[in-house]
Amino acid sequence: MQLHCSVFIATSLDGFIARPDGSIDWLESASSGTDGEDFGCKAFMDSVDALIMGRNTFEKVLSFPDWPYGDKPVVVLSSSLETRPDSVPDSVTLTSGSPQQIVERLMSEGMESFYVDGGVTIQRFLRAGLIDELTITLIPVLLGSGIPLFGPLDSDISLELVSSESFPCGFVQNKYRVVESSRADEPQ
Repeated sequence: MQLHCSVFIATSLDGFIARPDGSIDWLESASSGTDGEDFGCKAFMDSVDALIMGRNTFEKVLSFPDWPYGDKPVVVLSSSLETRPDSVPDSVTLTSGSPQQIVERLMSEGMESFYVDGGVTIQRFLRAGLIDELTITLIPVLLGSGIPLFGPLDSDISLELVSSESFPCGFVQNKYRVVESSRADEPQ
């Protein structure tokens, strides 16, 4: 099996995924003028076996009017949540552990392609050398502060631009392939 971990996320032009309080009102406002464009989201979701997200992202998704992932397996990383809310499908599981442990467990269940979501979770998977691809949609707004997409790294991660697409609404979507990043299971 071939492991593949991808990020598909939107950021403000200054690199934030949410306001300091976790609000994404700026993204919802910007998206209101996109005429139903999904920016490749459905095709991306169809390409992954499961989602791996952090607790904060999960709690944000729970505030949406509808569960957006259907019965796609969703793994929520949390050491504090003990039970899955009744309002979400049985395909949602709670777990804790290192990125490597989580991926190994999911691969043992026959999955190999993962959508990694949430700032801290993405940062942990990047530091573990597990992210292969990043699709980042830049939203033309400056927030000045907030929750950053990227955080401290142990070493540089080299990226190669695979594609870049601009949309009439002003969004710019860049897709990068990780060229050089040491996997957690490889000698450093």
